[in-house]
Amino acid sequence: MATTNKKADHTLLLCFCGLLLFGLIILASASAPFAYTKFGDNYFFIKRQLLFGVLPGMMLFFILAKTDYRVLQKTSLAIFGAVIVSLILVFVPGIGSNLNTGANSWLVFAGNSIQPAEFAKIGVIIFLAAVLAKKGDGIRSLKEGFLPVLAIGLIPVVLIILQPDIGTVSILFVIVFGMLFIGKAKGTHLAGLAVAGIIALLILVVVAPYRANRLIAFLQPELDPSGIGYHIDQAELAIGSGGILGLGLGHSIQKFQYLPEVHADSIFAVLAEEMGFIFAIAFIILLLFIYYRGLFVAKHAPDEFGRLVGGGIIIWFAAQSFVNIGAMVGIMPVTGVPLPFVSHGGTSLMIAMGAVGILINISKQRINA
Repeated sequence: MATTNKKADHTLLLCFCGLLLFGLIILASASAPFAYTKFGDNYFFIKRQLLFGVLPGMMLFFILAKTDYRVLQKTSLAIFGAVIVSLILVFVPGIGSNLNTGANSWLVFAGNSIQPAEFAKIGVIIFLAAVLAKKGDGIRSLKEGFLPVLAIGLIPVVLIILQPDIGTVSILFVIVFGMLFIGKAKGTHLAGLAVAGIIALLILVVVAPYRANRLIAFLQPELDPSGIGYHIDQAELAIGSGGILGLGLGHSIQKFQYLPEVHADSIFAVLAEEMGFIFAIAFIILLLFIYYRGLFVAKHAPDEFGRLVGGGIIIWFAAQSFVNIGAMVGIMPVTGVPLPFVSHGGTSLMIAMGAVGILINISKQRINA
């Protein structure tokens, strides 16, 4: 007889806590030289991570871990609407900003910035989970199920393309695709979506020369090692320099103005350089175990909405980890996607910690066979 579990999944919680703590340690080490050069403070980025990521993230985590996740189903339309409004506001002068990155991805209030695209990830997951749970087997109908749900899910994708932020677009597309898959959409419909996604990506690459340059750098970085291939070459050099056991925590060479974005996109390369191949593999195994455990929680959720939300969160974390680490080891193009719980980014960390709170709440109510 099936019974409802009332205890949180402590294994999952401890693994996430360990990942967060380790991420803060690596961030403190990797970001120190760049932080001192630019801001005169070795701990500039770690202080911001704690203040704008960990502290609000802990508040959001505890709120969502204590709140019945089914409340999100009732408020899913409002959440999705707020996401759409925030994504539109980034284009409003005086509110939206590119922070000198070339992409209008931030909202600036009183000198502080937030990135609505990070809210879009969890917002899309919650809204699609609510829609798919309501549709049920109706999602297998192309005209009445699949296409309407897809159209809704792609609204944030289109708005983020306009920023433009192709890295986040790729993650959102995987989230939408993955949720349609676990929502039991037809395989033929998903295959068509995959083909359409590849064609759309090729078009985005063709219309923007800098994206084509990134693709060229990915395919043949040796053609221009001091230009478009520099980032990939330096990342691979950092990973190779670490060897089996690493140079030691704090002893990276590449973080001293050689490797770009050491506090953000490239932090895994610094991790591998300082901690070595064995530890880097252990880190990846930890990620895989966390995602396996998260899928276990989702599978045993007491209802379809919980199953879809839990699965969607793990798809998000796994896709983002794969794209980030893949770029550092040369199997994916560099897209500017951060490594969850490790890379610097207050908004990203806060939302990710909130998502973990949702998973923990689902685990409290999972069904034991």
